[in-house]
Amino acid sequence: QIQLVESGGGSVQTGGSRRLSCAASGYTTSRKYMAWFRQAPGKEREGVAAMYTGSTSTWYAAFVKGRFTISQDNAENTMYLQMNVLKPEDSAVYYCAASYDIRVGDSPLVPARYRYWGQGTQVTVSS
Repeated sequence: QIQLVESGGGSVQTGGSRRLSCAASGYTTSRKYMAWFRQAPGKEREGVAAMYTGSTSTWYAAFVKGRFTISQDNAENTMYLQMNVLKPEDSAVYYCAASYDIRVGDSPLVPARYRYWGQGTQVTVSS
């Protein structure tokens, strides 16, 4: 079991930056996939960025590539999402998630492939 708690959400103006954090506790020692997803009102949850812990492997959705960066601090069992050049369409509830069950070659940006989820943190980008 893994418990995930997101923080760092809030309001920001267009073009601004925000850093989200995801603190993991529980059984965190094994290597696993961790990811950020987001869900805006009336829309499906979508993958934003993912990583395989303990490695340099990362994946990004096309709509955030070059603007967002996913990273980890192994010592603190914390994952981050640095978001730059934010746009109003980035407004959503952002969730972190973890999975041990993604097969090599499968996209780690698919929500259904994740078992463990945080409660989400709201990010609002105003124009």
